[in-house]
Amino acid sequence: MAIWTRELDLKALNAGSANTAISHLGIEFTEYGDDYVRARIHVDERTCQPYGILHGGVSVVLAETLGSMAAACSIPEGYRCVGLGVTANHVRAGRKGSWITATARPTHLGRTTHVWAVELRDEEGKLTCNCSLTMAILPPEAAKNVRLDAASLGGVQ
Repeated sequence: MAIWTRELDLKALNAGSANTAISHLGIEFTEYGDDYVRARIHVDERTCQPYGILHGGVSVVLAETLGSMAAACSIPEGYRCVGLGVTANHVRAGRKGSWITATARPTHLGRTTHVWAVELRDEEGKLTCNCSLTMAILPPEAAKNVRLDAASLGGVQ
């Protein structure tokens, strides 16, 4: 059974990320299923650190982007979600010129919090980074102070 409370549209998600850190870094939403969403990033001059490998902070941006979007698409209408915490364990380098693919799946979908597990893998399927993202779920009365414009997340509000 699908966890999504909103229809996912990859084209709209990618278009809604224009002129943000997401598009600047080249993050592309690529796939979704009943309980996961996937995106990728190219390790290039925008995303690597001086040693020619994927910058650890960029791995975290990818994980938080994916988990935040997934949370926003799995909460009730009128609710908002905001990040509470993110952890990352970098276990293998992403090499310049390669693609890193991230997959986010929920480990907890509660009334007030979500926890998303995000795995980043290289083109050989080897784990490069394992992240956990905790999101606060804000009800409509609290969400009124969290601005989200209509173009964000492909029109998901």
